[in-house]
Amino acid sequence: MEGTSTVPDPAAPPTPPVPLAALLAREDLGLRQIAGPAPADEPTMILWAHTSEMADPYPYLLGGELLLTAGVHATEAAGTGPYFDDYVSRIVAAGGAALGFGVAPVHDTVPRALIAACDRYGLPLIEVPPQTTFSAVARAVWGLMAQARHAELRRVTEAQQGLAIAAARPDPVPAVLRQLAQRLGGWAVLFAPDGTEAATAGRPPGSEALHALRELASVVRPAEGARDTDSEAGPGPGPGRGSARRGPGARPSSAADTASGTHLTAYALGGGQGFALGIATDRREPGDHTIAGVAVVLLSLLTGEHQSTTETARSTALVRMLLGAAPEDVAPLLGGERWVVVHGRPDRGGASAGEEHAADAASPVGTAGASAAPVSAAALGTALGTTLVDADGDVVRLLVPADRQVTAQPGWTLGTSAPSGAHELGVADTQAARALTRALVTRRPLVPHSDRSGFAALVPADEADAHARVLLAPLTGTPQAPALTETLRTWLSLHGSWDRTAVALAVHRNTVRQRIARCSALLDRDLDDPDVRMELWFALRQTE
Repeated sequence: MEGTSTVPDPAAPPTPPVPLAALLAREDLGLRQIAGPAPADEPTMILWAHTSEMADPYPYLLGGELLLTAGVHATEAAGTGPYFDDYVSRIVAAGGAALGFGVAPVHDTVPRALIAACDRYGLPLIEVPPQTTFSAVARAVWGLMAQARHAELRRVTEAQQGLAIAAARPDPVPAVLRQLAQRLGGWAVLFAPDGTEAATAGRPPGSEALHALRELASVVRPAEGARDTDSEAGPGPGPGRGSARRGPGARPSSAADTASGTHLTAYALGGGQGFALGIATDRREPGDHTIAGVAVVLLSLLTGEHQSTTETARSTALVRMLLGAAPEDVAPLLGGERWVVVHGRPDRGGASAGEEHAADAASPVGTAGASAAPVSAAALGTALGTTLVDADGDVVRLLVPADRQVTAQPGWTLGTSAPSGAHELGVADTQAARALTRALVTRRPLVPHSDRSGFAALVPADEADAHARVLLAPLTGTPQAPALTETLRTWLSLHGSWDRTAVALAVHRNTVRQRIARCSALLDRDLDDPDVRMELWFALRQTE
């Protein structure tokens, strides 16, 4: 095997790459490759276009770029020394995909030394004619990406519909596997907990690839006897992208490999039963990981243990609560006495969490009407090992038994509470909501509730509460108390940052300034004084 990959690439853009050959085929641009490997021999994929006249563009490249330059940085003497060798080597070291050189107004022709350097380093060199602007090239790249993305989304949508129809057939598991193999153009296999093939569909790979796929499935499948504690594995984020953040001893939810030219991927199915899905294809295309993820969710539901006992217990708990029973009395029926509340928000279109929240703050309608897809929410619940999921709204709320470890999940931003008893779940819900807000603002995939003791533990609780009530009385006695208190708490937690506080609260930064100024006036305190901030933070923590 050529190595198992379970680590995601954070630099990968949300749009699929486009082949350089497709850009060269645009007759309106008049581009011509004059150096580097031919597209037919070694296809070059472009992730984005970037213009730079820096002599060393390395610090500004992420990898996969078509770098465009007019050679402003290159003097006439550059052609006689090692300048272009150093320049091209730095582009290659940064992962640049190709170099586009604009002819005129600086250079009448592409320097020969640059052509030679690109041939030596294997970097495709594209001649951009005088009539073609760099913006036109960049626009063409984005246009090709949009076409590829549209084709990918259409393919994924059709596959989702086909898989859903297959899951409703009388023989759902074989039907889903057949549909998956057809959509991916390969072989799909459901491995039983003991590693045997429970069901297959499609054209099987060679013996070497089949052996490698079995080994790959054993990587994601929980070991015998460990399924109850290691059942958090859910649908992985795609080929080569397993659970990069997981607790000690936990297994990845997906893993990828290549054997004998065959692309292999294995996914752990949720539910803790030990099933795994294996896929073998001759090629990988954009959208394959999404299609496989849908199949993982459906197969997890279809192969899950019959939950009649659990469903009866949940119904009993619900009836008892409706008839007046206390939460702590019915909590054992749901599987535990202590819980962690998790708030999750799905990432959208590859945007960072902070950008999503900022967009919501700028929108006049916010996120009203938006909600997490039920399948996505169910997949999150499966990955975290719980069926207690509230997906009604933009934020998904889950109750996870305290003995389960909550780990970061691809495609989600999560905030968690401290472990709490049933009578404290209201407080835990608030803790998880604030943790999610901090996760969105700080752009972290998982933020747990922090309950540090420190010096605060040295003050008797009754004295601390009394001091906090007196100090914050000017705020709590006003009609705007909730908004002012929450703004002050968030502003202090974000070290006085106006912009980040505005993002966290989904308000304009001027609103934050006005509220903080109002707090300062009511409290008659200088909020620029670090001692005042520390005292107020202490008081606000006591009132949580």
